Amino acid sequence: MQEDDTIKGRGAQLHTNNKFQQYQYVTEHIEGLDEPLIDGNRETKIFTENPRKIVNHVESPDVYGMYSINPYQGCEHGCIYCYARPTHEYWGYNAGLDFERNIIAKHNAPDLLRSFFDKKSWKPAVINVSGNTDCYQPIERKLKITRQLLEVFLEYKNPVGIITKNSLILRDLDILKQLAELNLVHVMLSITSFDENLRRLMEPRTASSLNRLKVLEILSQNNISCGVMTAPIIPGLNSSEVSEILKAAAAHGARNAGYTIVRLNGPNEDIFHDWIHKHFPNKAKKVWNLIKECHGGKVSDSRYRVRMRGEGATADSIAQLFRLSVKKYFTGPKPVALDCSIFERPNRNGQMRMEF
Repeated sequence: MQEDDTIKGRGAQLHTNNKFQQYQYVTEHIEGLDEPLIDGNRETKIFTENPRKIVNHVESPDVYGMYSINPYQGCEHGCIYCYARPTHEYWGYNAGLDFERNIIAKHNAPDLLRSFFDKKSWKPAVINVSGNTDCYQPIERKLKITRQLLEVFLEYKNPVGIITKNSLILRDLDILKQLAELNLVHVMLSITSFDENLRRLMEPRTASSLNRLKVLEILSQNNISCGVMTAPIIPGLNSSEVSEILKAAAAHGARNAGYTIVRLNGPNEDIFHDWIHKHFPNKAKKVWNLIKECHGGKVSDSRYRVRMRGEGATADSIAQLFRLSVKKYFTGPKPVALDCSIFERPNRNGQMRMEF
């Protein structure tokens, strides 16, 4: 079902089919309606899930051995390219508008993390918050699940990695400073464009790029290790900004950088195709073809070690630009490995004991 031409404050502009549902809500014969079919339910809704575990061990060769925590499913940021959109289908929602406005919160995540750390089988390692949706999306301001998770990381002295595109992270500067003093935290800020018109359309409910640079600056000033992710790079849309973004990020305190090339997995193909043709009709064909060029004639590639960087002339050109820019601008100290050696479990009488 496609809604009106422009839905303000949302990235996706349509509902996509959910492959797990037998019946779908569509408007295949719009000419048969006497008046527009209106979906008046446009406000963000928050649902609660009480999972039995919260730490996910990622086995993918692309990020081998990584552990992650996702306090939220779905993301109100509404980034049009988000690879996590298809996961919303497992909850009975669609990857389009539902992903952005039906948010599932895991309120018991901090308690589950404590229980996880209490297991004698746990060998201290870096856990990333989040690996799927942004842990500092707007609802975090009220629910504070991510803040509570950071308190648990500090309590047990377990290292944590964070990736976000929201300046809300500065609310937790007090905890981040304590973690940083023990070399237990590294933050990656995602910056995709300095073109605010593009940013608002592509990532509608995120912090401005200038505010993200400010976050890097403040984190750096407080000795909190941080870096920048230029992800995803969309050839023909934001690929020309790579060098400028890396230069600015380094100048504001970023110590390292990473990137991925966009891949439109599953229903993201329809979502992005609709979006690019609505907002950038003059560029749409060129951008679409460049994405396909990076993925062997398709807009997505599921092959490990290739899917995130692409291949071919366009992908190689982006990779070279990224490498040269990092070499030119990231000349300062690099992040050091986070400390896994000081992990400790509190016992019931307030004493601390180490058990590996």
